[in-house]
Amino acid sequence: MSHISQAALTKKMRKGMLYRTELEKRREEEVMYLIAGLGNPTKQYSHTRHNVGFDMLDAIADAFQISVSTRKHKALIGRGIIGGERVVLAKPQTFMNLSGESIREICDFYKIEPEHMIVIYDDISLDVGQLRIRAKGSAGGHNGIKSIIAHLGTMEFPRIKVGIGGKPEGWDLADYVLSRYSAAEQEALDEAASQVVKAVEMMVQDDIAGAMNQFNGKKKPKE
Repeated sequence: MSHISQAALTKKMRKGMLYRTELEKRREEEVMYLIAGLGNPTKQYSHTRHNVGFDMLDAIADAFQISVSTRKHKALIGRGIIGGERVVLAKPQTFMNLSGESIREICDFYKIEPEHMIVIYDDISLDVGQLRIRAKGSAGGHNGIKSIIAHLGTMEFPRIKVGIGGKPEGWDLADYVLSRYSAAEQEALDEAASQVVKAVEMMVQDDIAGAMNQFNGKKKPKE
């Protein structure tokens, strides 16, 4: 009799453990924010101006100890906690112009609404390292953002634009955005990375206005 009671008790315990495991699993899937840095995959494009979104995402991952190494949804992704909120960090691997394919898959899988997404990308209208945070807006000629808007059907998602400097006279735009930084420019980018980390933490805690006030830089007048 005691043997049967022990077996029944063990079964109940296992059932309870299974329930807790499933509950914990569901809670893990309740991701609140997607933070995506845009860029082009492969070493050929590593640390070029157009890939500043990837570089900023790497800084965020390092700051919050999140490994972005899982290949899923046409991206490299990693899950973690920022500002007490569950997040997915993502670097789409579709190439810039098709970024929306990956972003849409991630949003659908984790049931993330556009307003709970932060996209980080390059902007040639801002000086190197300057930030421009917005709660929503048009693509402004950026093909990666055009793709995301097309796939999500909305422009209403937060974004952080990171300045990469204007195209020098005589340069082809494609060549310029795929070029790399000078030593002085890299210093400005390193400072920008620390600001992006702080801004993202504020934004996932619903303080976009505060992040805008603190980190939005003003473009220097042309001489």
